[in-house]
Formats: sequence, C-alpha cells, structure tokens
Amino acid sequence: MNIHESAENYLEAILALSEKGPVRSIDVAQHLNFSKPSVSRAMSLLRENGYVIMDSSGFLTLTGAGLEIAKRIYERHLLLTKWLVHLGVPEAVASEDACRIEHDLSVTSFDALREYINRDLGIV
Repeated sequence: MNIHESAENYLEAILALSEKGPVRSIDVAQHLNFSKPSVSRAMSLLRENGYVIMDSSGFLTLTGAGLEIAKRIYERHLLLTKWLVHLGVPEAVASEDACRIEHDLSVTSFDALREYINRDLGIV
C-alpha cells in the first residue's frame, strides 16, 4: 500500500470533510486550495486505482483501501498536531508541520511516538 504523498493528502481531505457531511470534488479543491481541474484529475486517478467511488450526484466515498490509508494519515496528522501544540507551537503552524511529517515517518517511529505521547504526556 505505497502511494504518493499527494494521493494521501486527497484521501485524508475526503475523510476529514466527510465528518461534516457529503463530499464533492469542489469541497476537496476548496479544502486543499487546489484548482478544480487538478482535483478532478486526481479523483479520476483515485477512482481508477480503487481508492474512491463517485456516485451519480458527484459525491465521493472512500473505498475500504482508500479509507485505510486516509485513517492512517489522518491519525498521524491529528496526533502530530496535538503534540506540537503541546510543545508550544501555534496550532496553524503545528498543523502545517504535521502535514509534512505525517507522510515520511516510518510505522515504527510513529508507533513509538504515539505510545510515548499517550503514555507519558497524556495529551491525546
């Protein structure tokens, strides 16, 4: 399950937006501050690769594979953001930095960091 960072960002955005209601490509474009044509192309590729389904009304749904990736990245984003805020980083900066870190951190390192944050800091 090795996909590009950009695809992870799209899947994460769909997951985050779906917590507020149905999601369309335009919602993803606005959320990520990307052009509609760029998002349309990305959604096409995500559909072709089995990560996203688009219904006849244009609403996006993550497949099982897409949801698995999105949850993994979103969990990383939320945990890293909370940790950085705990360290005194302003929330907007923490969120941006978490977005950069979340894609490159190994599973082993993330698991150790999550365990430390949960056990020793109690911030999650």
